[in-house]
Amino acid sequence: MILVINTVIQVIFFIISKLFLPENACMIKHLNLLSLSFMLILFNVGLAQEKTYNASLISIPPTIDGILDEEAWKVNPEGNDFVQFFPTDSLQANQQTSFQVLYTKTTLYVAFKAYYDNDQVVVSSLKRDFSALTNDNVSLLFDTFNDGTNAFFFGVTPYGVLREGLVSEGGSSFNNTWDIKWKAEAKRFEDHYTVEIAIPFSSLKFIEGSTSWRFRPYRWNLQNNEQSTWVRVPQNQLLSSLAFMGKLNFEKPLGKSRTPFAIIPYSNTGVEKSFSSDNSSTSFNAGADAKIAVSDGLNLDITLNPDFSNVEVDDIFTNLTRFELRLPEKRQFFIDNNDLFDSFGNTFNGPRPFFSRRIGLAQNKTGTLIQNDIVAGARLSGKINENWRLGAFNIQTAEDRENGISAYNNLMTSVQKKVGKRSNVSMFLVNKQATGEADYRKENETFNRVIGVDYNLASADNVFRGRFYVHKSFQPGDSDGNISSQAVFFYNPREWLIVTDISYVDKDFRADLGFVPRNDVIRLGQAFQRIIYPRKTMFNTHRVMLLLLNDHKPSEDYIKTDHSYSIRYEAELRNLAQGNIFLSKNFTYLNFPFDPSRKKGAIPLPAQTGYNYNQVQLGYQSNNTKLFTYGTNMILGQFFNGHISSLSADINYRIQPKANIGFNVRYDGIRLPKPYSSADLLLLSSRIEVTFSKKLFWNALIQYRGQSNNLGINSRLQWRFAPLSDLYLVYNDNYITADNIQPNFRSLNLKLTYWLNL
Repeated sequence: MILVINTVIQVIFFIISKLFLPENACMIKHLNLLSLSFMLILFNVGLAQEKTYNASLISIPPTIDGILDEEAWKVNPEGNDFVQFFPTDSLQANQQTSFQVLYTKTTLYVAFKAYYDNDQVVVSSLKRDFSALTNDNVSLLFDTFNDGTNAFFFGVTPYGVLREGLVSEGGSSFNNTWDIKWKAEAKRFEDHYTVEIAIPFSSLKFIEGSTSWRFRPYRWNLQNNEQSTWVRVPQNQLLSSLAFMGKLNFEKPLGKSRTPFAIIPYSNTGVEKSFSSDNSSTSFNAGADAKIAVSDGLNLDITLNPDFSNVEVDDIFTNLTRFELRLPEKRQFFIDNNDLFDSFGNTFNGPRPFFSRRIGLAQNKTGTLIQNDIVAGARLSGKINENWRLGAFNIQTAEDRENGISAYNNLMTSVQKKVGKRSNVSMFLVNKQATGEADYRKENETFNRVIGVDYNLASADNVFRGRFYVHKSFQPGDSDGNISSQAVFFYNPREWLIVTDISYVDKDFRADLGFVPRNDVIRLGQAFQRIIYPRKTMFNTHRVMLLLLNDHKPSEDYIKTDHSYSIRYEAELRNLAQGNIFLSKNFTYLNFPFDPSRKKGAIPLPAQTGYNYNQVQLGYQSNNTKLFTYGTNMILGQFFNGHISSLSADINYRIQPKANIGFNVRYDGIRLPKPYSSADLLLLSSRIEVTFSKKLFWNALIQYRGQSNNLGINSRLQWRFAPLSDLYLVYNDNYITADNIQPNFRSLNLKLTYWLNL
């Protein structure tokens, strides 16, 4: 096995060097040495441990009230012996937790008993999909297809608040936007709390006849600053890692996993006014989503005239880079099995062939991003069997002739094959095709297609990971290149993290439905981190990292365009506070004029010029378990041919479990020599969240961005009157603040959604 993997690594590096590097490039020798080192590293890869629990089949289901008084709970064996993940991973948990699992033909039942010092638990909110960082909770991971790559997770607080979501990429990707129907209740006592959970098998996906799943319960005990887990997870790994799982055995094989046919209709009544054009309008929209079980593992999602007015507003940001930033997807239609679509491409913040947020947005005649209506779409995703997964969707967007936006058909298909215990290989096709006649459409906007293959490597214990991909785009006026590729490897034993990366993006590579922050670049990156676990001090871990990044431009004789060399120190305290200090030495060669201030009429820094600048960054985040929390970050030093002083601060006060009040400020002071523009950029935001009950929530977000002279207000009242069925009242207000505060746009929406199982 060692020889096979090393041969694959050698072939990968040989292909990349032959395709993208000149014959005399010194990087080839560098790559060969790296591949040899990884051959030696692989000798250290071991196997993860495994614990088992036998679930009992019952005929009379328990009542979900949080009180474990049913006879089935009294006679069923307990799973226990939780071990710490934090502050150490080598001791039994100080506050122990036990669990039990029962099931009927239709439902899985889980009970927890979690001990504590007193009932003054940490629970910041009564709203669904809480954050584990600020809430005591017990949680579950279910790897129902035993692939070590994807899982369902569920969590419950001592107040009976629920969260659920999808885990992908071996445990490194957590998405709690996913929602399904299930129930849980909790009860608090003097020295412990209990939780009772009922998850319908119809809410999960698994193979008919399954006799066991990989699974793991774990607990966040913020009252004692302790995190514990049933199966030991090394502290250098993520607590959500799917490499470290137990086995849940079923007394008798499970039946079919057939999600009932569900239809989710909506209606949306809105009024809005644009002050710039002095136009007011009212609207009424209706549409629906549908979920259809195609097989035990495959689900078909259909949407007709979708509306996303209830989706949580993005946080604003100040962008001082030359490149676009990628924001998370929050729309429910795109969430299920989203790793089959969104996880292709660069492991870091580089090219991705598909980025779902491109759908529903388009540039108007002035280049401004505006909403582009989605007419309809269908999405098939999930497991074909234990080794194969399939993803496919087709979405039609509408023409907006007034804004010069053509109609497009957007398609993506992907297939994934499991390789070994936790690795996989995937192939995909992305196609954006213009539809209809549009005389304003440019020739190069007719179509864009991207095909590719990704290989994701993960050892059984997650000590060794890697990714290799090659993607190619097709569009009008094609050249011979249009390639994006990467080979990256991680070695992560207990006290070390070693990363090596080579990535390439051709100057003509395009992904119109994806994310390509820059073209014509080859990057070499290395990171070496030492992790120190001190004993009997206020510190829990020290991490020291050396990070080396070098970017070159292949089309111009591999001229260096950027480098960043940094030494980073991070400390985690036993009370969960964190601090860091970064020292960096940077170089940037501008290929295009660039104005960091983005002021109208400002003179940009000239192209074909190189800049060397050094910076220091300091950061601190207080203990999140306290009612009052704060964090700060500071950047000082040079910036291109000038200087920068940046300061950001976050403060938050919690009135648990009813309310959270937060405030954030960021100031960026840029000082460049004349005739270039200096700037004082201010970013202010305040978020207020009130949970009146587990069914009624209100939140407000106020954001001011000095870089665009814009003030926005979003207020959303949500009433969950039935499971996954909501009534929203959403108010938006926007102001331009360039000279004085002037209203720009205002809207009010009343939206009703109802989840109906047929």
